[in-house]
Amino acid sequence: MLSLLLISSYKFNFLIEKFTILVANSCNLEKFKVIGLMSGTSLDGLDIAYCEFWLENNQWNFKILKGETIAYTSEWKNRFLACETSTALQLIENHKAFGTFCGNAVKQFCAKYNFSPDFVSSHGHTIFHQPQKNITFQLGCGATIAAVSSFKTVCDFRSTDVALGGQGAPLVPIGDELLFAEYDYCLNLGGFANVSFNENGKRIAFDICPANIVLNYLSEQKGKPYDENGNWAKNGNTNIELLNTLNNLPFYSQSGPKSLGKEWVLESIFPLLKNNILVDDLLNTFTLHIAEQIATVLKNGKVLVTGGGAFNSFLTGQLQQKTEVKIIIPDANTIQFKEALLFAFLGVLRVTEQNNALQSVTGASRDNCGGAIYL
Repeated sequence: MLSLLLISSYKFNFLIEKFTILVANSCNLEKFKVIGLMSGTSLDGLDIAYCEFWLENNQWNFKILKGETIAYTSEWKNRFLACETSTALQLIENHKAFGTFCGNAVKQFCAKYNFSPDFVSSHGHTIFHQPQKNITFQLGCGATIAAVSSFKTVCDFRSTDVALGGQGAPLVPIGDELLFAEYDYCLNLGGFANVSFNENGKRIAFDICPANIVLNYLSEQKGKPYDENGNWAKNGNTNIELLNTLNNLPFYSQSGPKSLGKEWVLESIFPLLKNNILVDDLLNTFTLHIAEQIATVLKNGKVLVTGGGAFNSFLTGQLQQKTEVKIIIPDANTIQFKEALLFAFLGVLRVTEQNNALQSVTGASRDNCGGAIYL
């Protein structure tokens, strides 16, 4: 009788344990604490965001608990630019060095605020992106980040998608879909303007045109890293000939999936920015070009605008004039750190072995789960 009671007690405890697991899974309350790292082509600096994610009633939720940007020194900006024409050995040395930079940034950030993330999720800094050649490379060695910071690190999110014939970009749309579903469009105004939205039951996303990568390049000619509020552009005059030339570039008539890299800007944009046109006029003309290209994509509904360009009131004002959509400018944290947040989220999907790149967005042969993990 005692043995039967013991067996029954064991079965009862087992059933209780199974029921607890089922309840926990149905509520989906597991939390992930992640540091997202983002380095954009505009060369502003390294964005660090400490984020929390949790799945509740089959809906992902998030908080950006803290975000900071570490501005790049002139030395680092020059190193990034030099990588495009460096030797193979110099490229690998810089890959390691930027990994050390990121690892130390994480370590100091965590020490400063007493954070203890489950892992680090790093975009890296794009040096080469030529998906037509099956090439993409993001600087910032993940093994080095993990070694220096002492935290598990996820990185190299684009390579798997490119290997599967995809563009390897944009990657954030799955985060837009799962974290910002209340908006009809998610528009990012970073180095490049890119957008994601639902169309016929599928997530569609692509790069629209260059943005801050060109505006900041022009602003540096006036001694500033960027055109604050778009004031120089606002005071400039539009060069109609240049505007028409820009709007007629072949890329804009291509159907998606499509993405842009700095190589295209160097080849197709910079040669058009002639020295005989005043910088303010170039800023004005290119800002209008950005607004006009974006306006060809946005139809109606609510548009979440993030990235550094969201602070450019002249650009967003021009965009509002040329569209019938409702432009939503969120809080400064979301504007500045949304990309770091979304790459942190891509890391969550990677460590839980869920797809984080969509075939409908990149044109890959299938949805896929990209990212290398270093312990």
